[in-house]
Amino acid sequence: MSHKAFIVAAANSGSGKTTLTLALLAAFKKAGKSVQAFKCGPDFIDPTLHQLITGRPSRNLDLWMCGESFVNDCFTRHSTEDYIDVSIVEGVMGLFDGGKSSTASLAKALKKLPVLLLLDAGAMAESAAAMVKGFETFDPDLDIMGVVFNNIGSRRHYKMIIDSLHGNCKTKPLGYLPKNSGFEIPHRHLGLRMGKENPIDANALEELADTAQKYIDLGAILAEATISVSTTRSRLPVPQPSTVSCYNNVRLAVAMDKAFCFYYEDNLEMLRRAGAEILPFSPLSDKNLPPGIDGLYLGGGYPEMHAAELSANTSMLASIKEWAERGGLIYAECGGFMYLTQGITDFEGRFHSMSGLFPTRSVMSKKRVRMGYREVELEKSSCLGEAGTRLRGHEFHYSDINEMPKEVERVFRLSDGKYEGYRIKNTMGGYIHIHFGFSPEAAENFVEFCGKTDAALL
Repeated sequence: MSHKAFIVAAANSGSGKTTLTLALLAAFKKAGKSVQAFKCGPDFIDPTLHQLITGRPSRNLDLWMCGESFVNDCFTRHSTEDYIDVSIVEGVMGLFDGGKSSTASLAKALKKLPVLLLLDAGAMAESAAAMVKGFETFDPDLDIMGVVFNNIGSRRHYKMIIDSLHGNCKTKPLGYLPKNSGFEIPHRHLGLRMGKENPIDANALEELADTAQKYIDLGAILAEATISVSTTRSRLPVPQPSTVSCYNNVRLAVAMDKAFCFYYEDNLEMLRRAGAEILPFSPLSDKNLPPGIDGLYLGGGYPEMHAAELSANTSMLASIKEWAERGGLIYAECGGFMYLTQGITDFEGRFHSMSGLFPTRSVMSKKRVRMGYREVELEKSSCLGEAGTRLRGHEFHYSDINEMPKEVERVFRLSDGKYEGYRIKNTMGGYIHIHFGFSPEAAENFVEFCGKTDAALL
């Protein structure tokens, strides 16, 4: 049995990988194909743009953060269902950038997943052949199925490029995206705008699909993208629901709105499989937490962009504070953690009071404060596992906190010996976005901890 799948890669960041990926998703969807999207790396935003087009959740495939077995299992399960016609993985940075977490490493880990190379040719012509030749020969283990060029000024420009490829490169030219197409995704300080904000309207998506159909050889891409399902099938069994049956049907409130929107889809899925019922709520618009909950999960997002609204919703802030003081479980990451501090000082220097559960303040910076992968070890037992448990995740934020008082318990010890993650009673928060893929038992521990916590909100 065969399946259609490929990974979109580029020579460097800013070449247009997301635009090409969205164009291909839109074009195949318009042609009546069922498409499953994936994203290489820890990015939260691109998957929401994928979902805006495909109508189904996009999955993160990160070799370092999740491990190769989890990545293979995730890709296999979500790309080889009978109704999926084609799977498209959007790469990260340049093809070889990132070492063991690179797009090239992912392509090889997925058993030589075909690579569709994108080159920004806006400022070159015949020199493009030299670049293609370099990518062909740099790693012979890669299967480069073809190349698409971005920012092509005219058909004459494109002909100059493909003429230079003939006789010099074995990689097939499969089309291009024209310069000045007018397509643009709005940005903010953490990157592109989220798909749920509908940054691309229906007319723009229609035009994007038409552009891909007109200038890119979609039929040739599908022909080159055939892979054998048997070569990608993971040896891991499909994850089963938790064996801790006495903690099934745990009601977990999860903040989901414009301010809190950074969640790994597989984290939520693993929590469900462990027995959690996910109850979305909005700290922006709801007045109280959902009734009868057993735990609260505050993900990252953009609380700084909605700080005034969050601060004005005093009823929700009081509801969360009451839940915490009664010993209810709260787990918060990055933006969710900021929401649990005394307040947020925004980019203009204005202070907005928040829940005040942690005795410190969050302060926004116009420069990025920290970014990168993090491995942590639990110093003490917590909702994520026993002491000594190792977890992996990612950190990316433009804020920092004032010094946390020493009496507040530190939960995470980083690989460099520093500490992160803080806990007061059963309220735990920090800047690191943990992915459960590296330590799947963390999801079951989380649900079990919720089931043991006797603080149900009536």
